[in-house]
Amino acid sequence: MGFELRNDEKAFKMAFDKNDLSNHGFKEDAFKINIPFGQLTAKQWLFDGIKILYSETDLDKPTELDWKGDAELVTMHFNLQGSTSIKQDGMSHSFELNGNQHNLFYGTNAEGKMKLDELRMRSFMIQFAKDSFLAISKDGNDSLKQFAHKIISGTPIAFSNFNLNIDLPLQNCINSILNCNYSNDLKRLFLLSKTIELLVLQAESFNNFQNSTSEYIKSDYDKERIVFARDYLVKNIESPPTLVELARIAGINEYKLKRGFKEMFNQTAFSYLSDLRLDLAQNNLLEGKKQATEIAFELGYCSLQHFSNAFKKKFGITPSQVKR
Repeated sequence: MGFELRNDEKAFKMAFDKNDLSNHGFKEDAFKINIPFGQLTAKQWLFDGIKILYSETDLDKPTELDWKGDAELVTMHFNLQGSTSIKQDGMSHSFELNGNQHNLFYGTNAEGKMKLDELRMRSFMIQFAKDSFLAISKDGNDSLKQFAHKIISGTPIAFSNFNLNIDLPLQNCINSILNCNYSNDLKRLFLLSKTIELLVLQAESFNNFQNSTSEYIKSDYDKERIVFARDYLVKNIESPPTLVELARIAGINEYKLKRGFKEMFNQTAFSYLSDLRLDLAQNNLLEGKKQATEIAFELGYCSLQHFSNAFKKKFGITPSQVKR
């Protein structure tokens, strides 16, 4: 069976081949499936015992899907939008990943429900065959080595008892995978390097979490409002609101937004926005489809000079020096 999605009410079932990860070489697929309650669009890449899967689900109405898997896999799960519950045989409790949360899981016989509370769900996963993950993680930090030891013993485990928030470095790494323009062997090499980078960032985020305490975010409502504020900034990147306006739009007081945002994303709201703008600008310049002036205008910079100065401060070179 491998991995299976079901909806008994609508008699819907979709299975993914468990032998995919054992195939050699590099394979890339994109598919769109009409399902009884909406549409599923996905991209996947398979290589070296690794599967990268990005999916978008658009629904006619909120619903739930049952899922089940019987393959021995390590899964880096990034829930970009929507809510997913994970129940693993051998684990003491289930996990529910809400929007903008991530965790790392190992298991052999898992099941759960995908709760699609909104009409749109976006998910990004990297799955490793057991041997592939152990080969990559053997030189990791202590937390990663302890996780690997549990895998060797065959013990189902989550890397952390608490799901963490997807910060900007993690989001940028995911975006670079989804927007990769290389092909064939270069693409395979690029995706492998980004997979390792994402694992390093994820392991480090858990280490940082273990050494920190939450001072300002006291409830799930606070988390939800701060993630909403982040998403609103991203959607309005060319003309962002002030912090006062953003707090009002998000339905949270300015002090809690300011402090909570930094606690959740490790930087202030407008530092996050600045870094996001510049990373998007760099990607656009590398693609070579737009000029620096057009990019600066689209991202909300007041002048080309202002954009150039900010770009050089972050990357050490001017926009004109970026080589495609």
